[in-house]
Amino acid sequence: MDIKTASSLQRLRLVSAPEAVSFLLLLVCSVLKRTTEFNAVPVMGAIHGVLFILYVLFWLDAWNRTKWNVKTAALYFVLSVLPLGGFFAERKLKREAQDAVIASRARREGTVNA
Repeated sequence: MDIKTASSLQRLRLVSAPEAVSFLLLLVCSVLKRTTEFNAVPVMGAIHGVLFILYVLFWLDAWNRTKWNVKTAALYFVLSVLPLGGFFAERKLKREAQDAVIASRARREGTVNA
């Protein structure tokens, strides 16, 4: 993997945790709307919607650059629609991005032919 691939993984990783938090907050706001007079669903819905669209765009870019197989790409997409999945995706993507940077540096320095 090259630096651009690592960057696309980093972008996806950076949006996955906020997307997961916004999803959880949207669920809390939905419960509060039904049980109290508090209604923050329109605001949280918009925030979550923007973050989810960013996640999908970054997911498509990462899939294109990394050449993930369908199973791996599907895993990252499914994690985006699960309430706590974004946190798992963030950890997995962090490791994958770090590995990509290490491999890129090693190739550039001529240490490894990977």
